[in-house]
Amino acid sequence: MTRAPLIPEQRRQEILRHLRREQVLSYRQLTDLLGVSHMTIRRDITALESQGSVEATPGGAKIISRLVREPDRTEKAVTDRTEKVAMARVAAAMVSDSMTIYLDAGTTIQAMRPFLEGVHDLTVVSNDLATVADFFDQPGVDLICLGGRVETANRSTVGRLATLALTELSLDVAFLSSSSWDIRHGVTTPVEAKVDVKRAVLAAATTPVLVAGSAKFGRFARYRALRLEEVDTIVTDDGLDDEAAGRIEELGVELVRASVPESETDGGVA
Repeated sequence: MTRAPLIPEQRRQEILRHLRREQVLSYRQLTDLLGVSHMTIRRDITALESQGSVEATPGGAKIISRLVREPDRTEKAVTDRTEKVAMARVAAAMVSDSMTIYLDAGTTIQAMRPFLEGVHDLTVVSNDLATVADFFDQPGVDLICLGGRVETANRSTVGRLATLALTELSLDVAFLSSSSWDIRHGVTTPVEAKVDVKRAVLAAATTPVLVAGSAKFGRFARYRALRLEEVDTIVTDDGLDDEAAGRIEELGVELVRASVPESETDGGVA
């Protein structure tokens, strides 16, 4: 059976996967690896460069490990959509009736919303304004929106006020997000105001869970929010290679690699 061609987001994640392994690849190498035209690869590299993931070089591209700025909400919403749904489905399965859960800011965590429909007596705490709004039509959920300074690019609250609210809460499970994570640096961010919020979530949670895609693995930013071994479980997608998975599991962290259903690999999700 011939596999359907990858959609642009999937193809770009394949490019990132190869670049994370090789660091630098020529356009010719990339066209051979992905079986697409030279012009298609150049367009993909241009798109990835605009996101700050790669840097074009004469005749090819190289991976950028340091995250200087976080993508805004609009950029995040159109990347890795099928992978986000797969991770969200797995993460939501960890939630049971009568829990108090924390949903961190980000489109991956927001994607958990449809999979929480059948959970009863649920309390949702979040600093993500878009995620909170998604629960308005689910009256059985007790919603707690953290106050604080609004970071408009990501539609979330950050800073001291959000942190203070978390000190008054007890969370069963906290689902944390990140735009950059690796074994050496842990979970990092270029936004200093996010660090104390994530630390406060970690302190308030019985079970902290990191939900972060493999495309973000191997990247790091200026401020470290937490070490990987401080979370109980990491939910990522099946793009994470076996070597990295083995090193993470050596830290004593449970690792779950969510697989994208075959029916979703050829068209993406909205």
